[in-house]
Amino acid sequence: MAHYGDNRPPRYESGYEEVGDRLTEEFAGVHPSATVARCVAAARHGAQEVTGAAAPDLVERIARKHLQVLAIVAAEKRRQASRPSLGNAP
Repeated sequence: MAHYGDNRPPRYESGYEEVGDRLTEEFAGVHPSATVARCVAAARHGAQEVTGAAAPDLVERIARKHLQVLAIVAAEKRRQASRPSLGNAP
């Protein structure tokens, strides 16, 4: 998988640009475009490995679920970080 740490814009495999564009717009303000690109690539690879094919609609559904879970985890981490520590609380 490509590494996007060098500030280049993420690139999508042919046929998945629209998927990436839709999900980037849907998750704007939640995830950077590089995260969306990685989720699309991972979903495509996973679908290919499991089913032998990677139809764009399946890839989009898988990537969307991954992005939703990442958003939930990030929100929970922010919530926990904002709680005042009582010293003895778990």
